[in-house]
Amino acid sequence: MTTLYLVRHGVTSHTGHRVTGWMEGVHLTDEGRRQAENAAQYLADVPLRAIYSSPIDRTIETARAIAAVHDLDVKVNHAIGEVRYGKWTNRSLKSLMRTKLWGTVQRWPSAARFPEGETLREVQTRAVDEIERLRGEHPRDAICCVSHGDTIKLVIAHYLGLHIDLFQRIFIGPASVSVLNVSDYGPQVLSLNALPMPRLVKA
Repeated sequence: MTTLYLVRHGVTSHTGHRVTGWMEGVHLTDEGRRQAENAAQYLADVPLRAIYSSPIDRTIETARAIAAVHDLDVKVNHAIGEVRYGKWTNRSLKSLMRTKLWGTVQRWPSAARFPEGETLREVQTRAVDEIERLRGEHPRDAICCVSHGDTIKLVIAHYLGLHIDLFQRIFIGPASVSVLNVSDYGPQVLSLNALPMPRLVKA
């Protein structure tokens, strides 16, 4: 059985305002770095054998905070990367909410293709295929995958047996931790969207 800790990156200046996608040079804010450290503390006692990260700055920075606690290297993994939003990249959410496609993404996401980008079905397929490959590499290990909100939601939906058109019902907050057990007998979702809090240091 493989135990997977799925961690979303901490916040950036774009979080909640703009679609960042695969843009380079968008880093964690001070708050985002604190969130990454909290996630690292939350996972400090977990016997992780490997840490994989989407190749984007904000995920790598979050993954490095976790890796430092475990004395592990971060393994960059494109297959668990962000949705390729195409022409939506770097647009404000406010402007996108006025488009017809926004309504499709919210109500019928399996039918949505981002302009010059991916479909959500394609994202789910590549991410789940990679999770299954990693499960083959780590059949008895605990591993951490640092990724993005929509990607994690799509993975969770698959293992819950939830149709992609319902994936928006899942919420994945910044620097949250969701946990899956996956074995040859099937998956178990152990926790969803756990938001790490700083550990109290006793005087």
